[in-house]
Amino acid sequence: MCSLSEEDDVPLPPPPPPNFCTVDDSIYRSGFPLPPHFPFLVSLRLHSIIYLCPEPYPEENLNFLESHDIRLFQFGIQGKRDPSVSFIPPEMVLEALKVLIDVRNHPVLIHCKRGKHRTGCLVGCLRKLQNWCLNSVFEEYQRFAGEKFRPTDMRFIEAFDVMTLRQCLYTLIYRYQGYGSKKRRLIYTQNDTHAPPKSQITSIS
Repeated sequence: MCSLSEEDDVPLPPPPPPNFCTVDDSIYRSGFPLPPHFPFLVSLRLHSIIYLCPEPYPEENLNFLESHDIRLFQFGIQGKRDPSVSFIPPEMVLEALKVLIDVRNHPVLIHCKRGKHRTGCLVGCLRKLQNWCLNSVFEEYQRFAGEKFRPTDMRFIEAFDVMTLRQCLYTLIYRYQGYGSKKRRLIYTQNDTHAPPKSQITSIS
């Protein structure tokens, strides 16, 4: 009869949510986190979650957020039924980006149901704001979407006007860290009056 080795006795690390990946420093993406994933989320020391679905957040998830002082920002983007029709409201993505680039909300996790399409569109628009070339933006989107990538999502990302964000957030301060001009951080000043509308945000603090 074989005995367990010391290596066999080492407990496995907590599992991350599906499609989990680091987007940037203190910015993460994934599919919908379930209770078995909560210990992993604790290790990220999250301040915020950006949830991109219209369905109510499950009670057990809300309880987890409240117990760890994590804020929930919900942007109710409808799931796509017809792959030939764009379904993402640009103004909602714009508001989600304002939350995402505010370092006061970091570390932050972005997720929808599977972490592919809605999450991929928001991350793709962030990449455009970071001056990524479109080929790299699309490669990242397709890597997470897999065979179910949607050309309409890619057209949405390509058409999204990041200049709108730069123009409307005139009270932001540009903060550069780490890897030079490619790593741009934007934070709200204390007198900012352009916070996302309350109707699109659920906050738990």
